[in-house]
Amino acid sequence: MKALVAYYSETGNTKKVAEAIAGAIHFDKELKKVQDVENTSGYDIIFCGFPVQAHSVPKEAIKFIAKVPAGQKIAFFSTHGSLRGGLLPKQAFEHALGLAAKQTVLGNFGCRGMVAEKIIDMLMKSPQHQAWAQEAGSAMNHPDANDISDAKSFAAQMIAKISA
Repeated sequence: MKALVAYYSETGNTKKVAEAIAGAIHFDKELKKVQDVENTSGYDIIFCGFPVQAHSVPKEAIKFIAKVPAGQKIAFFSTHGSLRGGLLPKQAFEHALGLAAKQTVLGNFGCRGMVAEKIIDMLMKSPQHQAWAQEAGSAMNHPDANDISDAKSFAAQMIAKISA
């Protein structure tokens, strides 16, 4: 079997989770930035990771998903400043699901990730964004050891789905 763990990361949060997922795969695998992936064919599973940006999938990850062949098994993971299970990450995964209509989506995993302080400072100046900015500020120590452990468990669950 062969796996690809492709990720887009600006602050390093998503990269940490990608590395944890790759570390949980015990067969032939590649770990690459989405921008560095030339061919998405020939994999038994592709993990695609991205930071949630403005409730959505960043353009770099959108371009990558568009390159994934029809019928390919794919699993999404993301990092975000919101609490787990929050509306913003859910909206991003819904966007990713819409983008992957031709692929077979096996599941998704999201965990908190540190948000750049300059973004939090900027959003604190906007009354409609202050509550989220405060929430995001509490994600400063993420992804933490629990998040990494959960990412490894997610990888194992996705591998079990393709191995069954």
